[in-house]
Amino acid sequence: QVQLVESGGGLVQTGGSLRLSCAASARTTIGYSMAWFRQAPGMERDFVAAIHWSGIRYADFVKGRFTISRDNAKSTMYLHMNNLTPDDPGVYYCAAVVESRRNIRTKKSDYPAWGQGTQVTVSS
Repeated sequence: QVQLVESGGGLVQTGGSLRLSCAASARTTIGYSMAWFRQAPGMERDFVAAIHWSGIRYADFVKGRFTISRDNAKSTMYLHMNNLTPDDPGVYYCAAVVESRRNIRTKKSDYPAWGQGTQVTVSS
């Protein structure tokens, strides 16, 4: 199973930006559906964004503010987060699943591989 390691979290002011990275142990990520999820204390782990060769999906609450991308040659996925608000803090997790079909997975139950998470804190 692919191993995932997130980085890039930290403390940022409201309106600020962060870039999260997720490094995968696979030789390439081209055959994977990969996603970001986030979890605030006491809350469910929510879908944020997903990327696959067939396309990209975003949760409604991040559209226009966050951008997901990946470099398959580097086996690394990114999440560029702009205009962060006090509703965005939490632990951000990356996830991956092998997916050869035209299918962008957005459910956490679809993903068997998870990173350890990186903390994002937004100060007002």
